[in-house]
Amino acid sequence: MSQIRLADVTLGYERHPAVHHVSGLFAQGSATAIVGPNGAGKSTLLKGLMGLLRPLGGAIRLEGLSRRDMAYLPQQAEIDSDFPMTVQDAVLLGFWRRTGAFGAVSRGMAAAAEAALDKVGLEGFARRQIAALSVGQRQRMLFARLLLQDCPVILLDEPFAAVDARTTHDLLGLMRGWRAEGRTLIAVLHDFEQVRRHFPHSLLLARELIAWGETATVLTEAHLAAARAACDRWDEQAPLCPEGGE
Repeated sequence: MSQIRLADVTLGYERHPAVHHVSGLFAQGSATAIVGPNGAGKSTLLKGLMGLLRPLGGAIRLEGLSRRDMAYLPQQAEIDSDFPMTVQDAVLLGFWRRTGAFGAVSRGMAAAAEAALDKVGLEGFARRQIAALSVGQRQRMLFARLLLQDCPVILLDEPFAAVDARTTHDLLGLMRGWRAEGRTLIAVLHDFEQVRRHFPHSLLLARELIAWGETATVLTEAHLAAARAACDRWDEQAPLCPEGGE
């Protein structure tokens, strides 16, 4: 059984905490939405899970997993869409851990990239430059790359931000397929109705943990009000955390 366990985790930047004392468990095969007000630390938590941020306190324990088993899709704003690269080359980065920076791409890999593009609705787009894609098309391309990574754990940071309804519908279909395959999904989302329909579990964050469990018991008016209040009283001038986590 593989799972991700958070033990009193505090995360932040330059020792200034952004997420405080979070404990809980992402079980194998679960689908969890991370929700909360703007500035609640949701993206920070994802970066901690991926190992991009070292905990200021506590520990993130991968049980039966390594970070090679985790695929991560950052926010669109963090991706350079003007980089001169074809759609196929961008998707083939899903094989990065197998090929390295200068590894040869086999015919099988190229065929897998074509198949992934077909699956996300981008048939015939392989030779286009990524700069020529719309926001929705670019997100489809990035989901195709996730398909090639073929990881048991998938982390998504606001995957539907600024994406049209048709693309959102299609990508949610891919995510349902991943759930059916037993993969673990963790996604930062803002649309509560979307969360209620597609994510059985939710983690409500407001720089601190407000609630974590079944979505119906987490997304209550009382919990949402507590999250708003917690963010309102957050002290941006809080003292520095001691150096080093567990």
